[in-house]
Amino acid sequence: MADFEFTALATKPSAQISYSFHAPATTAKNLLIVFINGMGLPQASWGPVIAKLKNIRQETGTPAILTYDRYGQGQTTDRDPDDAAAPDPMHGHDCMSVVKDLRQLITQITRDKLGTTDIDSLSLLLVGNSIGGPLARLYAQEYPGTVAGLLLLDSNIANTDFVSIFPDPDAEGFDPSTLPPGVPLPALRGTREAMRRMFHPSVGSKEGLSRRNLPELLPSSDGPVVRGPDGKSPFVTVVGHDFETFAQEMTQMGAPKSIITTYMNPYWHEYNKGLTKITEPERSKGPLQAPGASHFIQKDNPDFVAQELDGLLSKVF
Repeated sequence: MADFEFTALATKPSAQISYSFHAPATTAKNLLIVFINGMGLPQASWGPVIAKLKNIRQETGTPAILTYDRYGQGQTTDRDPDDAAAPDPMHGHDCMSVVKDLRQLITQITRDKLGTTDIDSLSLLLVGNSIGGPLARLYAQEYPGTVAGLLLLDSNIANTDFVSIFPDPDAEGFDPSTLPPGVPLPALRGTREAMRRMFHPSVGSKEGLSRRNLPELLPSSDGPVVRGPDGKSPFVTVVGHDFETFAQEMTQMGAPKSIITTYMNPYWHEYNKGLTKITEPERSKGPLQAPGASHFIQKDNPDFVAQELDGLLSKVF
């Protein structure tokens, strides 16, 4: 793993961001892999994936690689300076603010590390887990023509409140007899409440990243289609969690396995099917399931992630 460094964005000079840059092991300097964290794991979680990818590509070489921790996350202890005046520090900024910060970080890193001042001449391969998935999509939409590949790992379901995934037993006209076997009414009610407490967009984050407007930013999983370099759509690989592993892990949060298996896993899989349509059919792969992996796929199965990333690289690099 490369050493962690710190830099201040020119747009927010009062705060430092932690990042790690891996120089390209090739003469080609026109591609940069950027790993985008979820809210649960920092940039250090990508270390095993990067090590395995470099091992796979010993002969062909790897392009430049960038990881980073957002403000208030991991080794970036400084908060987003723009959050200072926010009424609620847990909802200080939104995903578009993060995307603009990432654009500025990439601009500075490619200038300082690759000697590239024309950022639009550099193609990106974005790898995002959890909220990193929507952030990668928003980046590709906001800066068309720059993203050659997307690897989306159990992308956050951007257009849901996570509660309505499950039927409401207190809704008018609800018929308990319609529930499938193994889905008890009290457990269903409890699961909805647990999801509301933990995952509803109204729930803020320690880093200050708010998801309140994410359903408006990304209302559909299957669009819009994004545009990559040379007027073509990027190569997109969509990976979801292993159904069994995820359902078992969710029991630790108080959600019965039967309810996750009946409602959440199929719902998430359908969302992932939509994500495969944000590019041209011949440039799409998935949705796959990472064997033995729950939500944090890069932690649970780094070998699988490295293999899929290598496959994308063979198409764009």
